[in-house]
Amino acid sequence: MSESALTSRLRLAVVRLNRRLRAQRQTSAVSLTQLSAMSCLHKCGPLTPGELAAKEGVQPPSMTRVIAALEELGFVSRSPHPSDGRQAIVALTDEGVACIQADISAREAWLDRRLAELDDEERAILARAAEIIDRMAGNQN
Repeated sequence: MSESALTSRLRLAVVRLNRRLRAQRQTSAVSLTQLSAMSCLHKCGPLTPGELAAKEGVQPPSMTRVIAALEELGFVSRSPHPSDGRQAIVALTDEGVACIQADISAREAWLDRRLAELDDEERAILARAAEIIDRMAGNQN
């Protein structure tokens, strides 16, 4: 297979898998952007709005709107920064954690069902591919 053919096939496969996983969402109460910010807080722990914006690759004013909407829904809370009175710390609430965990569980249950349809060799190949894709996604070049 040519390099360009592999590029196209891999891109399409990743897009299709991502689309299928997104379809497993448990709630439409939050947008994908809001869900991404919540996932980042779930993974990284409490952050300042600026740190969260940087990790999500968005401008701080955009993240401020995301945080405000999530706060209104009760999924995040803000508290004073321990050493900088101009800053705040954003953290998931118990409701936010429950929302993320439900989302993760639904997506992983769907993926578990798909993986169960594969044989041992195919699952081993996907395990290796997951390592490679994760490495590629972590490379910023």
